[in-house]
Amino acid sequence: MRTRPLLSLTSLFVLAFLFLAYPIYVIRPFRYQGPRELAAALLITQYRPYLEILLALAALLVLITVWRGVTARRKAILVCLTVLVLGCALLSRINVYEKMFHPLEQPAFSAAAQSKLDAGEQVIAIKVNNAARAYPIRDISYHHIVNDTVGGRAIVATY
Repeated sequence: MRTRPLLSLTSLFVLAFLFLAYPIYVIRPFRYQGPRELAAALLITQYRPYLEILLALAALLVLITVWRGVTARRKAILVCLTVLVLGCALLSRINVYEKMFHPLEQPAFSAAAQSKLDAGEQVIAIKVNNAARAYPIRDISYHHIVNDTVGGRAIVATY
């Protein structure tokens, strides 16, 4: 009975941290995301604020329920775990992707034969006059906007 609150709060913290960290790990710049892991990360991102609130409320409930029956040392540990769960809940409200994404002002290019694209990689292609460019979706999806000049014309590529 003495370890149950500690295990409960530890489990709540682990879940809160996973809900916070998994989408950030999967949806990060210049990393290929598999369809299943991306779908899971997007699903977690969609419901994460509600899940984190439930986990925070559960952590507070555990803390309040056992408060009178534990030693001062154990109270300190339980309070730290509860604060960590609450911290994850607060951090889940921050959209880190807004901090990561910014327009790509000066893109760098290489010849098609020298490119290091995966075989199934998708690109946005444009040809103006005799000049052509291909912008990998993987790169554009993190910048959303690429300002470039193609065939002497200023263009904006977006995804």
